[in-house]
Amino acid sequence: MFIRTSVALLVGMLALSQAQPRAGAHASLSPAEAVTAIGMTVSDMDKALAFYTSVLPFRKVSDAEASGREQELLTGVFGARVRTVRLALGDEAIELTEFKAPAGRAYPADTRGNDRWFQHIAIIVSDMDRAYAWLTSHGARHASTGPQTLPDWNPNAGGIRAYYFRDPDGHFLEVLWFPQGKGDPRWRRLGEAAEKPLFLGIDHTAIVSGDTERSLRFYRDTLGMRTAGSSTNYGVEQEHLNNVFGARLRITTLKAATGPGVELLDYLAPGDGRPAPADLKANDLAHWQTTISTRGLDAIFDLAPRRVFSLVSPQPVTTIDAGLGFKRGVLVRDPDGHGVRLVER
Repeated sequence: MFIRTSVALLVGMLALSQAQPRAGAHASLSPAEAVTAIGMTVSDMDKALAFYTSVLPFRKVSDAEASGREQELLTGVFGARVRTVRLALGDEAIELTEFKAPAGRAYPADTRGNDRWFQHIAIIVSDMDRAYAWLTSHGARHASTGPQTLPDWNPNAGGIRAYYFRDPDGHFLEVLWFPQGKGDPRWRRLGEAAEKPLFLGIDHTAIVSGDTERSLRFYRDTLGMRTAGSSTNYGVEQEHLNNVFGARLRITTLKAATGPGVELLDYLAPGDGRPAPADLKANDLAHWQTTISTRGLDAIFDLAPRRVFSLVSPQPVTTIDAGLGFKRGVLVRDPDGHGVRLVER
């Protein structure tokens, strides 16, 4: 369901060129090259690793501890000392970050699926029944009432099976199964391979958006991501999946050139989702960050006055830790407060 790819990229590039406030100030920010990792803050790294590498089959790629001015600027947390572990599943990666100092706030226990700090990753499975049995037998907490099959009346989502659960810190995760003709064809190929692994990789990260058009001005028009699909989902199955009574969502999927997608969840109903805390920090467990590689990173500061995102890092940070996988980075927040780390590799 990849639609109007070249048009979306052209619109994004045009918007960026028009956004430069003065000729020659900085190089333009190029369209997003890749979503390279999806990160979350954890309270206890060893406990989190036990879950992500035993209950889920992620494999460790790197493990590093860092502190100093670089980390303060990159995270927006004064006095930051962090341990960051990069984990891979298939071709995709997540980053777990534990703040050794200063500790942040716990994940809000009353978080609902339509609150605007909500975010999850969607892990593709080859067999939903087996995945559900495995997760429940290993103590994963329900967030959905159980696996849901989306109804056939919805042409874009009919037949998809999905289930939400939670990690030890309360972060929401999803396992997702696509029927024939739905989703990226590579998931079908991987699911039908001779070894047929149960957990295949990460399809996307989903974030709650308070206004789709406003979010598109950031992800599509500013970062140059392309619109890859959309649907309107509602009904009892969707309610039980999201655990939100009366849920009716406008869903829009965006893609960079490579890597997982970013899925916007705009709750048309109910309208009582709460905004992200204005003082949300990277050391709070509700903090997630989607890392997107691009070029012309200095241009982000010329684009900031457009008010479609807010700066956390006051300047691009040149990293000295090769384990992070990039040379320069900056942390910003999207219109709803979701963390986005823009990097040059």
